[in-house]
Amino acid sequence: MKKVLREVLNTSLYLLGVLCLVYLVIHFVGQRTQVQGSSMEPALSAEDNLIVDKLSYRFHDPERFDIIVFPFLHEEETFYIKRIIGLPGETVQIDEEGNIYVNGGILEESYGKEVIVDPGRAIEPVELGEDEYFVMGDNRNNSKDGRDPSVGNIKRENIIGRAWLRIWPLDKIGIIKHK
Repeated sequence: MKKVLREVLNTSLYLLGVLCLVYLVIHFVGQRTQVQGSSMEPALSAEDNLIVDKLSYRFHDPERFDIIVFPFLHEEETFYIKRIIGLPGETVQIDEEGNIYVNGGILEESYGKEVIVDPGRAIEPVELGEDEYFVMGDNRNNSKDGRDPSVGNIKRENIIGRAWLRIWPLDKIGIIKHK
């Protein structure tokens, strides 16, 4: 009887330890998320499953061109995945030809799938605060992003983490390239 009781107790403690470890990993290290829609094509596609790195931004700030995950503040349990274009303290503007300017200079990048048709609120200079980022989807004409007032500038505290690893579909598994 004592042996059975000891075995049940050991198994229970083991399972409790595993559950605590899983909780810590999910809340502080990484979490799985799924891409919905085509706003990040060609880098990420609908139904891609990703692991989001929630730890690295505790040690350094997000960088330009990082692909980040953040909550859409107007709809519960909705998260967006976008690329950082503008950093804190910068000014971002998009002209009628679809050129992106950061602090008055044209942004050299090759992530945009096509020429931007609608600059949205960025037709006028968008000044970022000391804790704000300007984000855009790579599929620029099919993305609800920083150009839309409902998304706006993303505060540092709202960034959940950086897209790190694609785990599904299996033929695309691997580390996500940001730069």
